[in-house]
Amino acid sequence: MAKLPQSPAAAPAMPDLPLRHPLRSAALSSRKPTRFDLTPDAATRAGIAGSLGLLDLPALHFKGEIRPVGAQDFLLEAELQAKVVQACAITLVPVPAKLRETVVRRYIRDWQDPQGDEIEMPEDDSAEALPEVIDPGAVAIEALVLALPLYPRAPGAELGSLDAAPPGAAPISDADLKPFAGLAALKGRLEGGDGT
Repeated sequence: MAKLPQSPAAAPAMPDLPLRHPLRSAALSSRKPTRFDLTPDAATRAGIAGSLGLLDLPALHFKGEIRPVGAQDFLLEAELQAKVVQACAITLVPVPAKLRETVVRRYIRDWQDPQGDEIEMPEDDSAEALPEVIDPGAVAIEALVLALPLYPRAPGAELGSLDAAPPGAAPISDADLKPFAGLAALKGRLEGGDGT
């Protein structure tokens, strides 16, 4: 597989993006796929981890191709594989995870933005306008962000309960906050013969 030319001047400035692999869409082949295989080094992975708030990013691999579709459009298909370490949402201890995602982006040259007051969500959310530069590195980081667990939890980590009340008052329990807790208590009193 031939190495793809890297041209930082061809891509818009993205100083906070640690992984770059810009490809000018006008230079992509209209007959055969353009393949890419991104495996960033430790320093780049550390930069990505820092920008995403990860504790560590031991591995990241993004491999795929951009192939022509019809006369003017392109399809990016790739597989993202990563090992990440996040802080537990409860205890902050490190929580490792393995991620594997298939990534698809459709780049449409004659893209039309929805018009009017009521904008409906498109059926195909992988489609977007064909940009001047397609950056598989940026797509990899976006896919990584979307694949990350929102609330990583270490094994056995559970949210505790908090009982708080003014001095001399009984604390409110979780059951008291449920909408029908009062009715259940009333039913219990009536069935028990307590008419008060």
